[in-house]
Amino acid sequence: MRIDVLTLFPGMFTGPFDESIIKRARERGIIEVGIHDIREYAEDRHRVVDDYPYGGGAGMVMKPEPVHRALQAVKDGRGDQPHVILMTPQGEEFGQELARELSDRPWLVLLCGHYEGVDERIRQHLVDQEISIGDYVLTGGELPAMVVMDTVVRLLPGVMGSAESADEESFSQDLLEYPQYTRPAEYEGWQVPKILLSGNHGAIRRWRREQAILRTAARRPELLGRAELTAEERDWLNRELRENAEVSAPPDASHSAGSG
Repeated sequence: MRIDVLTLFPGMFTGPFDESIIKRARERGIIEVGIHDIREYAEDRHRVVDDYPYGGGAGMVMKPEPVHRALQAVKDGRGDQPHVILMTPQGEEFGQELARELSDRPWLVLLCGHYEGVDERIRQHLVDQEISIGDYVLTGGELPAMVVMDTVVRLLPGVMGSAESADEESFSQDLLEYPQYTRPAEYEGWQVPKILLSGNHGAIRRWRREQAILRTAARRPELLGRAELTAEERDWLNRELRENAEVSAPPDASHSAGSG
């Protein structure tokens, strides 16, 4: 896979892309990464990439010419066409399923918006998709682009140390990940669940699956509507939730009141 990033602040990518999973994927030749400074494609001597909005209003808007030239330069000499993504709070919400879809594409270009956004003609004529990583405001599209890249790259074959790792992580099956423990088995009196020390791998898999379902129900119940649970698992979950509700219910007032 090839990933190109068009940005006004290329220095922001120096650290994140030189460490951890992105670094290993680059070293193994699984991905190629290009970082392109949009300012280099501004033709005036001050390298201006923004201007006041037509019709008035606060802030500045990214001009179409430098972005268009930068994109043309990235495409130059390559016969295939990239999938161009604009990072913007107005885009569709990014999630694991969208990450899987993007991981199947051979070439992505991530355009990082800034200021009050980009000239609408960029959206209309140069962009294939718009993506947001959440309903909050960031300074620009650089951090969202890093999030998208990290999430997509770890799904590529050969990137993760274990082929099972990506399948077991949170959101991979619309479930949060089960609790994880490591050595020592006891610390400060805090015990690792005995099932994990049993050596019974079938029982451990069942326990982990159940814990993932329970944790999702408690913390992100909206995900369960998409999760692929068997009828048996849903019946078991309903029983667990009813039992937990009964245990946490306050005592009956008639029995707890004093006799006076």
